[in-house]
Amino acid sequence: MHKRILIVEDEASIRDMVAFALRKAGMDAIHAADARAAQLAIAEQVPDLILLDWMLPGTSGLDLARRLRKEELSREVPIIMLTARGEEMDRVNGLEAGVDDYVVKPFSTRELVARIKAVLRRSQGDDGSGMVELGGLRIDGPAHRVFAGEDPVTIGPTEYRLLYFFMTHPERVYSRAQLLDHVWGGSVYVEERTVDVHIRRLRKTLEPWKLDDMVQTVRGAGYRFSASV
Repeated sequence: MHKRILIVEDEASIRDMVAFALRKAGMDAIHAADARAAQLAIAEQVPDLILLDWMLPGTSGLDLARRLRKEELSREVPIIMLTARGEEMDRVNGLEAGVDDYVVKPFSTRELVARIKAVLRRSQGDDGSGMVELGGLRIDGPAHRVFAGEDPVTIGPTEYRLLYFFMTHPERVYSRAQLLDHVWGGSVYVEERTVDVHIRRLRKTLEPWKLDDMVQTVRGAGYRFSASV
């Protein structure tokens, strides 16, 4: 089934260029020129990913991202921001608004398609079904839920992506830089120490089921996820 990508961009030439590249890559493209049109499109059918221009007429892309993250229909839909604003503070503001990745204009459509595929893999899983089970933990990718045994686990979105990556790549050691690249994406501005914060949060999430030891620190190297504790 083709992935459905919503392009929210007021410049028709950019919309058409991106839509052509998406269709060539086997994806379906839906157009919206402003925030209102985007919300109507989402209400009609929730996309798999949103490409969102920062500078929209009326409501800015940043404000729309904040709004989408609060709404039930769109809060789990990954967002890639298209922007000419490459400054660090702009990237930070976007991430705090809930943006998953950034592509700075001008960009190549080949790079954009690669970023889209990477974000979709992070958010929906690599194996199509998104079902992963290991060491008493189970991830239901389509439902975006985690279970410890039969108990549902309340988990944040970043910890979810981190856990999914670990469970699909067990028994291997990853440095902080590698985890940033695989889980956050290489273009996203996140300091390496941020990984430690989310590792602690993930362990705290798993602690009630005594599964926190599965997230192992390998001194001087990074982190490993192992069912052999």
